Amino acid sequence: MGCELSKLTAAKSRNQNAREGSPPPPQTTTDPRLPLTARQKFTVMASWRAVGRALEPTGVYMFIRLFEENAELLNLFTKFRDLKTKEQQSSSMELAEHARTVMMTLDEGIKSLDDMDTFLAYLHQAGASHTKIPGFDRQYFWKIEKPFLDAVERTLEDRYSENVESIYKLTIKFIIETLIDGFDKAQSEKAKS
Repeated sequence: MGCELSKLTAAKSRNQNAREGSPPPPQTTTDPRLPLTARQKFTVMASWRAVGRALEPTGVYMFIRLFEENAELLNLFTKFRDLKTKEQQSSSMELAEHARTVMMTLDEGIKSLDDMDTFLAYLHQAGASHTKIPGFDRQYFWKIEKPFLDAVERTLEDRYSENVESIYKLTIKFIIETLIDGFDKAQSEKAKS
């Protein structure tokens, strides 16, 4: 009994010392606007570094997958709408350039998960820019979800565990919702003017 009491007393005095003199523990909460826990945010940002080193090939693969599943979307892209085969698409400089641009947008978004104001402003702007594309429908943003996940899985290989996959699903959903918010705001501004 005396032993247990001394452990409690020692623990209590350690806790008091920790409160009085030590720096606070690292932040374990995230911005309430972010639908990820601190651990999930860390996981996605850490694993994204590997994707960041392969932005262009990951992006090209993502677009090839997009066009395999949604051939009609190819018509929105004036610079490479005539590339009907996977071979033509994978060797196209125009497609590679667009893939790099889109992946850099995703890269900036994921890297700014620590700063929700920057994240939201950046992705709202990216979403708004799509209002300039003739025939673009806000629902088209959702069509990139599965190709994005396929491309990230291909790039991360064995590091793409079930846990990592579930975190990327939450992340891409949040990114797409944010792009759509930006698109919708820009559409309603256009309608007012």
